[in-house]
Amino acid sequence: MHDDLVQQIKRDPSYHKLVKSRSRFGWALTALMMLVYYGYILLIAFDKEFLATKTGDGVMTWGMPIGLFVIVFTVLITGVYVRRANNQYDQLTQAIHDKVKP
Repeated sequence: MHDDLVQQIKRDPSYHKLVKSRSRFGWALTALMMLVYYGYILLIAFDKEFLATKTGDGVMTWGMPIGLFVIVFTVLITGVYVRRANNQYDQLTQAIHDKVKP
């Protein structure tokens, strides 16, 4: 019976919509995260002078707020995914579950 249930789910158009939507969104967020993270790493590697430049009269350099941005961006992008998963993906999953429920 378990294999029948799996096949029934795989044939469901809502399942394909869920997989496609979640994959596309996940890869888009992954690309954004990699762009920000590796951009910061490349900045460290190739423009240390910019990161060492002080932002004012104090001791803070540009590397500190940019590094903080990378951390905050990671938290925000995770929140965006969780919000979409809770709103859209959970509804699609529940609809699939309701359709194949014995």
